[in-house]
Amino acid sequence: MIDVFVGRHAIYNREMEVIAYELLFRGNAAAEHAEFMDADAATSQVILSTFTEIGLDRIVEGKMAFINLTRSFVLGDYSLPLSKAGLGLEILENINIDQPVIEAVQRLSTQGYTIVLDDFIYHESLRPLVEIADIIKIDMQALPDGEVQRHVEILRKHTVKLLAEKVETHEQFEFCNRLGFDYFQGFFFCQPHIVKGQRIPPNRLVTLRLLAKLQDPVTSIRELETLISQDVSLSYKLLRSLNSAFYNLPRKIESIHQALVMLGNQWLKTWASLLLLSSIHDKPQELMQMAMARAKMCELLATAKRLSAKEIFFTTGLFSVLDALMDQPMEDVLNALPLSQEVNDALLRREGTLGSVLQCVLDYERGNWDAVQCMGLQQGEITQAYLEAIAWANQVSKETRVKMTH
Repeated sequence: MIDVFVGRHAIYNREMEVIAYELLFRGNAAAEHAEFMDADAATSQVILSTFTEIGLDRIVEGKMAFINLTRSFVLGDYSLPLSKAGLGLEILENINIDQPVIEAVQRLSTQGYTIVLDDFIYHESLRPLVEIADIIKIDMQALPDGEVQRHVEILRKHTVKLLAEKVETHEQFEFCNRLGFDYFQGFFFCQPHIVKGQRIPPNRLVTLRLLAKLQDPVTSIRELETLISQDVSLSYKLLRSLNSAFYNLPRKIESIHQALVMLGNQWLKTWASLLLLSSIHDKPQELMQMAMARAKMCELLATAKRLSAKEIFFTTGLFSVLDALMDQPMEDVLNALPLSQEVNDALLRREGTLGSVLQCVLDYERGNWDAVQCMGLQQGEITQAYLEAIAWANQVSKETRVKMTH
């Protein structure tokens, strides 16, 4: 088992499509203090060997991967066991930029790597690096709006692409969009875009009402069967998914009734809820991917601790993005859903066992490594749950996208 924390943060283009992932990493104490000639170089080597062992494509799904490089790694003659075409090398802001570094970065650029300057603050002495760089990242939390605008004006004189990072609100995203940034990174997309007086749009209201019926404990199995069967689109997607190679069931399922008998009431509610949320088209695909990964990771952590009612952990993770999907405060959305008090407490206040598992998943997702704790589970167990969850979410996302096109 890999005894490190490994994560990813999505990078979007102006159409809100994921074009790359920045890879996050923290090793254990032994890895970080390995006896290499240089501690920075040791960390870089551990990062690379870790991603080689895990399999890079398992994390980035064919998208570009951005990794952070230390000064020692930039200057050292280390082999990169990764495709040059699919790799962005981030030159960290704390690297002392001198002639050896400039020459080393130029060599990496000539070899075909994408050069990215991280947390960039312009100074005339950095001009040689600007001339080499393909992408420059500007930290939206580090500079006031006026300084951001000044940087954009200076850097637009060069051919470099601009990436706004740590974009945490829709207002920040709109500001960066107006300035003409090419790429965006941050958690703004999983925040609800609340406009005062705005109600839930009719198409999402229908989805929410159907979710409410699915989650209502009073709904009988017969009512559940009728409910899903009457929604032609939902029942079609459900049967298509169940009969795909992804599930590899022993025999073909031809009706919702048969699905209920074979798989059970709670499973069908959960999967129908997932497909319903996947049908909301005016949100970034990554939001639903995140919901599925959260759901699966919550379930896997509950399984690792041998907790009962794993499907409730799955539902809690899945519903943790409801506010962003509906563009309403979470409390208002939950008022429309007959969920248990335990689930509500987890989603609103991170209380109870459900809440602590969800908080662990959210901390891991954001790379808040120091806060990642989950009922005494080992670092490697949590990482394994994360990797399995994103692999599962990738597969399900492909399945649901295929179903949408048929």
